[in-house]
Amino acid sequence: MKVAVIGLDCAAPDVIFNKLKDDLPVLSNMTRNGVSGRLRSCDPPITVPAWMVMATGRSPGELGLYGFRSRVPDSYNQIKIPTSQDIKFDTVWEILGKRNKRSIIIAVPPSYPPKPIPGLMVTDFLTPGKDKEFTYPPGLKNEILRDFPDYNFDVKFRKPEKKQIIDEIYRMTDTRFQMAEKMIKEKEWDFFFMVEIGIDRIHHAFWRYIDESSHLYEDDKEMRDKFVSYFKMVDSHIGKMIEEFDDDTVVLVVSDHGAKAMKGAFAINQWLVKEGYLKLNGGIPKQGASLDDLDVDWAHSKAWAWGGYYARVFLNVKGREPEGIIKIENMRSELDALKEKIGSIRGPNGEGWKTRVFEPEEVYPVVKGDRSDLFVYLDDLNWRAAGTLGYDTDYLLENDTGPDDAVHDYDGIYIMYRKNKKIGKVIDSNIFRIAPTILELYRVRKMYGIQGKPLEGVDYVE
Repeated sequence: MKVAVIGLDCAAPDVIFNKLKDDLPVLSNMTRNGVSGRLRSCDPPITVPAWMVMATGRSPGELGLYGFRSRVPDSYNQIKIPTSQDIKFDTVWEILGKRNKRSIIIAVPPSYPPKPIPGLMVTDFLTPGKDKEFTYPPGLKNEILRDFPDYNFDVKFRKPEKKQIIDEIYRMTDTRFQMAEKMIKEKEWDFFFMVEIGIDRIHHAFWRYIDESSHLYEDDKEMRDKFVSYFKMVDSHIGKMIEEFDDDTVVLVVSDHGAKAMKGAFAINQWLVKEGYLKLNGGIPKQGASLDDLDVDWAHSKAWAWGGYYARVFLNVKGREPEGIIKIENMRSELDALKEKIGSIRGPNGEGWKTRVFEPEEVYPVVKGDRSDLFVYLDDLNWRAAGTLGYDTDYLLENDTGPDDAVHDYDGIYIMYRKNKKIGKVIDSNIFRIAPTILELYRVRKMYGIQGKPLEGVDYVE
């Protein structure tokens, strides 16, 4: 038996299972005949750490990964981009490798720089460029660039040139699937795992064309058709892969989180200034100013935040931050007061928000690495957090760092399918069950500390 995991970053249940199901014959057939459902992501529901949660069965707290950026210790805003070197637990392909199983791993974040494995690896969208070593073994890079000279890790999607962006995403995804299909045909493998980041980019850049509930909605048939055509292309590629798989190959189509319309962005640092937590020297900042470019009076500041799909709020703690002022013994009272204030933030028209404010220790049994003191999901993730300042209002209709139509949602998807097997079950599940499912399919019963259980329906593949 073989297992092939096809990761569609940000694929949303409503898009795959409802809105586009008639346009996606392959995925719809897999759904009808396999086991499928919503797949609750981790907290936070973000590409990094979610794919490594899926690949290791470990929580973000154990992994010490909480997003695309990690704070450099003893600093305020110095950042580090997570890499494969930050992953201290075995992935499923490393566990299988110890049992002489060969893997093909393509673009699973974060996998740069590539690690030696029994098999082949192509690194993810966080790879700095094609001038770097992005494959294992190193010689595979020359083969890829020979056959696919236009291969791209990612595209810039937060810019106004919509037609250019969607064409670039289309080409990137088409090329990656072609490369994957070539490897499946020509290389020796027992386990396959790829991630396509293009679905995420399509959702963030083009959600306004398919969701009439969005305040950014545009009735543009050409762009809507391009959106649908992109998904048809992905569906077709998945069909080509399935044709290459034998009857004993179990296919898992999965996404790390979902997507929904962005209602706006809330200027969290601007709010912290108004509430007296963050002090700036000088006059009123210009619109869109970053804390990095401002003269922050850290000696009189209690807190600051990082923006994104969720907000990370840090306290300025004495002995921890360079100019910390909050004494360790006062952290509890300061945290409780700030949690209450953030939780009481209302919408632009005074409407109540379903905001979640929590400390990492409240959701992770183990907390390692960089962590903020508070995680904030504004209005149940419907609003982004804007880290910049200088606006007339705290409520922005657009994202502050470039056009972005969608925010992340908690639920991604999974479809477990095998040729010539019909089951047709819908069972919602969660992201922690993917790694134990893969290992169970290979009859690896030693779980190496992984706590999750295999997905329901695994027995149908026997």
